[in-house]
Amino acid sequence: MSNGGRDQALIERCKQGDRRALEELVRHYEKPIFNAAYRIMGNPDDAADITQVVFMRALERLDQYDPKYKFFSWIYRIAVNESINQLKRGKNQQPLDETEVADTRGPEATAHAGDLSRQIQGGLMELKEDYRTVVVLRHFSECSYRQIGEILQIPEKTVKSRLYSARQIMREALEARGVY
Repeated sequence: MSNGGRDQALIERCKQGDRRALEELVRHYEKPIFNAAYRIMGNPDDAADITQVVFMRALERLDQYDPKYKFFSWIYRIAVNESINQLKRGKNQQPLDETEVADTRGPEATAHAGDLSRQIQGGLMELKEDYRTVVVLRHFSECSYRQIGEILQIPEKTVKSRLYSARQIMREALEARGVY
């Protein structure tokens, strides 16, 4: 069964009150939703809050989901909207915490990777929401231009244009920080 077919079957079961189906949908989409919210918000606590809100909103609006679109695009749209709304409400825009990257590199390489991640997140947080969202969806969530267009409900041409502009702004911001 394809992801779309599997999702549709789970959605139908959710509408009938099947908690296991809901748990499976959450398990499948929780990490990508959290990661997108984290990159937009810049704060893991806010991202965790948004992730919970996204699944509550999705469950409340499940009857509004149109199966001719991918569930992935629909739930990502909710996540992006919630993240942007939270930013507009004036939540703190903090750069990444000093979270270490767990790997086998030495302490110097690990510290450098953590610093680079903070610099990139700092550059992301300087972007306007429209630009930040396309960068997050393309580079951190690995969405195609078509998927980004569906999620944001804009033409692919606009996605490409925003992404080009965002990359230019990010390059300048990172160069100013001595990173690029």
